[in-house]
Amino acid sequence: MNTLPVNDREDCAPAQNRPLTVGFVGLGLIGGSIAKALKSALPYLRMIAYDLSKESLALAEKDGIADITVTEINEAFRSCDYIFLCAPISGNGRNLSALKKYLSPSCLLTDVGSVKTGIHKHIEAAGLSRQFIGGHPMAGSERFGYANSKARLLENAYYILTPTETVAPEKLDAYKKLVAAMGAIPLVMDAGLHDYVTAAVSHLPHIIAASLVRLVKESDSEDGIMKMIAAGGFKDITRIASSSPEMWQQICLTNTDNILRLLDSYIRALSRVREHLEAKDAGQLYGFFEQARNYRDSFPEASSGPIKKSYSLTVDIADETGALASIASLLAQNGISIKNIGITHNRERAEGALRIEFYEEKDIRSAYDILKSQGYVLFEKK
Repeated sequence: MNTLPVNDREDCAPAQNRPLTVGFVGLGLIGGSIAKALKSALPYLRMIAYDLSKESLALAEKDGIADITVTEINEAFRSCDYIFLCAPISGNGRNLSALKKYLSPSCLLTDVGSVKTGIHKHIEAAGLSRQFIGGHPMAGSERFGYANSKARLLENAYYILTPTETVAPEKLDAYKKLVAAMGAIPLVMDAGLHDYVTAAVSHLPHIIAASLVRLVKESDSEDGIMKMIAAGGFKDITRIASSSPEMWQQICLTNTDNILRLLDSYIRALSRVREHLEAKDAGQLYGFFEQARNYRDSFPEASSGPIKKSYSLTVDIADETGALASIASLLAQNGISIKNIGITHNRERAEGALRIEFYEEKDIRSAYDILKSQGYVLFEKK
């Protein structure tokens, strides 16, 4: 990530001649990633962090991310120009009550929750609407906690902003610049629309993925044959089921109406497919798969949605000693970091015996060119 140009730094900074000060209430995966992205882009930035985890705070200090760490919300937050609410959404009301007495009138409050209606109600009840813009970085990981945070998590990801009706336009403009400084793409929309959209493209898919995993678990034989061969396409489409149970419990409890509305539509759609199956209606079944394929193939390739894209490819390798090690060494010699590597035993969709996953899109492009030049047969995962 590049350091922000001087003119843009001034747009993000307070009018007074002092460093921009940003506070974090909660420093987990998303909070930590935002903090790291901001420190990378704005080296002069001063950062205050509160978290229940002393280990996370110690790591943030060691990393040079947090300048001040506190184990309770206190006077340290009075100097903040921005405060990010990054703790679990169930604690927003309590944290707002604690923050309110220390909040500067010029400070902008924001959050990172994937449900916006609830936090907007809390803000209105607290009388802080003029100081709040909801935020939701459309990025994540199956892992959680500050230890797994990284600045590049936000790169090229949509970052949805849901301003209140009374927040000043200049505050929104400044916050959009701050989001762009993180490497993300600011996108402004109404809080209610946000919750319906994310229910469709993020919340319901997580429920479906978890349901599919449970179905296989409950349908499997005693010797676990389904689990054994699930490492192919099934594992790919249910990857998101490995996310934090606590987080998804809270999302379901706070965006319930939207999820139920879409879940009912999904159940009706499944019922129609069941009817086509029972009638052995070849035309309807073909149309069902064709329409889904065409629409899915129209999606943009950029990794900017709520479910992070997996950068992986498969390689045909010989079943001989040293074949896997040769590929790993070749990539390492060219400075390419591997996130995960393993043999694909189930090859019903992807060709190739070796599956390699990378951290960034640029890595998969470089790896593809390098391995191709060495004569390997490769298949990029779509």
